[in-house]
Amino acid sequence: MIVPKTKGIGGVAQHVSKLISKLTDMGYEVDCISCETYPCLGMKGLSNPSFMISSSLLSIISRPRYDIVHAHNIPSALAMRFVKARKILTLHGTFSEQIAYLYGSMMGKAAELLELMALKWADRITAVSKSATIFYKKKGVDVVHIPNAVDLSDMPEEELRFFDRQIIYIGRLSMEKGLDTLLLAFRKVENAHLLIIGDGPIRTMLENFAKRDERIHILGYRPRKEALKILKGSDVFVLPSRYEGLSTALLEAMALKVPVVATKVGGNVELVNKNTGILVDAWDHSSMAKAINMLLNDREKAMNLAENAYRTIIDIYNWDKIIHQYISVYEEKNK
Repeated sequence: MIVPKTKGIGGVAQHVSKLISKLTDMGYEVDCISCETYPCLGMKGLSNPSFMISSSLLSIISRPRYDIVHAHNIPSALAMRFVKARKILTLHGTFSEQIAYLYGSMMGKAAELLELMALKWADRITAVSKSATIFYKKKGVDVVHIPNAVDLSDMPEEELRFFDRQIIYIGRLSMEKGLDTLLLAFRKVENAHLLIIGDGPIRTMLENFAKRDERIHILGYRPRKEALKILKGSDVFVLPSRYEGLSTALLEAMALKVPVVATKVGGNVELVNKNTGILVDAWDHSSMAKAINMLLNDREKAMNLAENAYRTIIDIYNWDKIIHQYISVYEEKNK
C-alpha cells in the first residue's frame, strides 16, 4: 500500500488502514509506505508533495518486487510507478478539481497534468464514489467503482453526550468542507450545541468564530474511538462539503443511526436521499438550518431516516462485502 497517512480520523487513512487490516486477517502479507513509516513534511501544503518525493525515491532506490502495489490518490502514484508489481490506483475524489478549488486554476492545470500521467501508470483504476467514477470515465479512463465502506464491528456500544441537543461535524477543517456555511446555518438553530471534531488549516478561524457563540465547540482532533462515541451521542450529523468523495464520517453516522444532513455534492448524493437523510445545496445555509431544525424537532421522522440509512450500510457499504471486490481486482490478469 502507498498512501500519505494510515492514522487519524481522515477518510482516506481510515479506508486504507481497514483495507490493510482486512487483508492481513485473510492471510495476505501487506507492507505500507506512508508518512508514518517514511519521512515527509507535515507543513500546510507540503505534506503530499514531500510524501510524493520521499516515497518515489524509496521506490527508485529499492526497486521493490511485489504481486500487487496499491496506491491511493494521485500523490501516491509516482512511487507506484517504480514498483515491479501489478499496479492498482484508487481515487478517493476528483484530484484536479479539488486542487483547482483550493489553490487556483494554475495549480489546477498542473494537477490535471500530473493526474493524466498517473492514470496511465496504473494497470487498474478504482474510485470510491460513483461521481468520481463518472468524472474520470468522461476523460476516457477505464474505472471500476468500489465504494468506501465501514466495519460495523468498529462501531461503539457506548455514547458520549455533552448537551441535550447536540449537532456534530467530523472531518478536515478546510474551506472545501463548507464549515463557514454550517456556522451561518447554525445561527438559525435554537436550543442546540454544535461540536466540530477535526483539524486543518482553518481551525484558528473557526476557534475565533466560536468565541462569539458559546454554543459552538471546536474540539480539535480526537482519537477515532472517542470521536465515534461522541458521534453516536449526537442528534444530527452535518456534512456541509463543497467537494466530497464518499465520506467515511457520513458512512459512520449512518452506521450509528445518527440522522444526517449533507450537501448535494460528490458521493453524498449516492448515500443520502429522501429515505436516508436530507440533502441541501452547498452554500445554502438557510436550507441547511431548516433541515437541521426539522431533524431536531421531528424525532420520529429523524429516526426513521436513520434506520433506513443503517440498512443501506449493511446491504452495500459494508467492509465484509467490499474487501472481496478489491481481491477480485487484485486477482485480475493484466491485459
